[in-house]
Amino acid sequence: MFRLLNRPWTYLRSPSIRQLIIPAGCVLYWSQRNSTQYRLSNDSLKPLSQGDTYEMGLYLASQQESQRHIEQKRCAYLQRSRNTISFHTRKFWYLFKDHLIEPVFTLLRFIEIFAIFAPVLICYPITYFGKHHRLDNDQASSVETSGSLIWYGILRRALELAGPSFIKLGQWAGSRTDMFSRGLCHELSHLHSNAKSHSLRYSKKKICQSLGNKFEFDEIFDEFREKPLGVGAIAQVYVGKLSEKFIKRMDDQENDFSDCGTRWCAVKVIHPNCGKKINRDLKIMRFFASAIDLLPGMEWLSLPAEVEQFSILMRLQLDLRIESLNLTRFNKNFHGSLQAKFPRGFPQFSSRDVLFEEYIHGFPMASFLEVKDRLNSTELCKKVSDPFIDAFLQMLIMDDFIHADLHPGNVMIRFLKTDRFGTKNISSEQETFQVVHRLRRLARNDDPALVDELKATLRDYTPQICFIDAGLVTELNKQNRANFIALFNALARFDGYRAGELMIERSKTPETAIDKELFALKVEKLVSKVKKRTFTLGTVSIGDLLDQMLTMVRNHHVRMEGDFVSVVVAILLLEGIGRQLDPDLDLFSSSLPILREFGSQRETNSLLHDASTLSMLKIWIGLEIRQIMTLSARHMKDLVKADLLCPNY
Repeated sequence: MFRLLNRPWTYLRSPSIRQLIIPAGCVLYWSQRNSTQYRLSNDSLKPLSQGDTYEMGLYLASQQESQRHIEQKRCAYLQRSRNTISFHTRKFWYLFKDHLIEPVFTLLRFIEIFAIFAPVLICYPITYFGKHHRLDNDQASSVETSGSLIWYGILRRALELAGPSFIKLGQWAGSRTDMFSRGLCHELSHLHSNAKSHSLRYSKKKICQSLGNKFEFDEIFDEFREKPLGVGAIAQVYVGKLSEKFIKRMDDQENDFSDCGTRWCAVKVIHPNCGKKINRDLKIMRFFASAIDLLPGMEWLSLPAEVEQFSILMRLQLDLRIESLNLTRFNKNFHGSLQAKFPRGFPQFSSRDVLFEEYIHGFPMASFLEVKDRLNSTELCKKVSDPFIDAFLQMLIMDDFIHADLHPGNVMIRFLKTDRFGTKNISSEQETFQVVHRLRRLARNDDPALVDELKATLRDYTPQICFIDAGLVTELNKQNRANFIALFNALARFDGYRAGELMIERSKTPETAIDKELFALKVEKLVSKVKKRTFTLGTVSIGDLLDQMLTMVRNHHVRMEGDFVSVVVAILLLEGIGRQLDPDLDLFSSSLPILREFGSQRETNSLLHDASTLSMLKIWIGLEIRQIMTLSARHMKDLVKADLLCPNY
């Protein structure tokens, strides 16, 4: 035994052992080398021309790159085979993995999903029982039975239990009031992720890998908050302060980290194996969608096509480089703006699984909405609502690049001190941070002094609206944008019948619509009601109008494009927040300054050849005339109320 231990490891020289060790070392080396090269090309994602929008171009490029990387990795592994037996063994393993192991895991997941949702389906008959209740929300009301409300709650809990894919599916369904009842959509809007946070060790490993393993974790950050700032269904977010040494080395490589004015950044890390789980769930969703599509009367929903659209939304969120590039484009669109701000993304250092972006320390819009009524000042609230509305209208009209998740949780407020012309920021980042920090501390402690502090801040500072979580955007292609402008034009001219005809003609499946004439007449009646209110109240709730139209769309089986509905939902969310701050909000009037800028930036050549531009300018002129007439009606009403038209002396 001692003789064996004292041998100078000569057994490592034997051919059999050497053939085991050397290939293993080569595999380890080449796998690390290939993965590192792949990570270092993170800034190379460019939109493909085959995509009809910028976002779709990025999606296609991401999927193509992912597939190419998998194929290259497998080919490299097969090429390193030492003999024919080894080559065919490895090839058989890939076939075995793709066609047997993966289907088995998908089947097990199917059984799990079936176990979760089978009781939900069994309980469905209770929706026909119970008293009728009227549900009121910001836009409209609906009537639901007690049984329906109970079943909606059961469905929501089942979706939360089923995992991230189904939580996202429920959130998506909650925005589709053109397909599902308002009561169900209202319940699904309360869906929240119950995802558990993954380990800090995994996050640190992924962060180092995204930088090519050039840095130790402690070299990257001076401070790093180990507790996640937030945990979502797909990823979790940390906050850290970048080290000066790291920033200097990045600046030496012509990467301008220092331009942000702060070393604090947010780091988003995708959960481990999240992509595999989501792909299995999407296969199961396709199966159920195809099965439901075979049922009589359900083909108008086009569920297989909707699941395909949903799968694109999910995969967009699985590549964090796309969110980083979205942020870059938003910052370009709002360059120099004091009213709106997006965090700056860093595509050079982000990967599929890790996103580096500027950390924005702001006062949450949700907290502001809770305290707004105690301010007792519409004027101060308008200082927040006006830049919020203007930023959205710029995204919609000028840029055709819209943040697709504009709920209050994704909107924050910073406070800047500007010059007397309101064109230049004269406050420092430190001052802005201290103002927000003071307000957040008072709100966290429910301090009564918050109201007075907020009033003073709104008087002395200019609110800046900050938008975060730009993983999903809505961008209309040429056809959808032309359809949207045509509909908006018909509504602005109060031609309800034509608006109804357009919605059917330009829907996905015009042949599945029922009672087309009745649908157009309903839309005409709805628009006529709004027209009567225009010159008496002076404001029109376009959100209320669109929400009621979506209800008609659902009842008459009119299939709208998903991107089109996303724009409508964004308008509903916008007006819901805007009217909480300014009850007299009129989006038609608010859009006039943006339309004027839109018109001033288009050349005469464009007006003659671009039909969508010409239609938008028609809307502008029509709204200008409406504005003049509305102001005249208001002025006349004020004169009568004040007895100044025919004063009695």
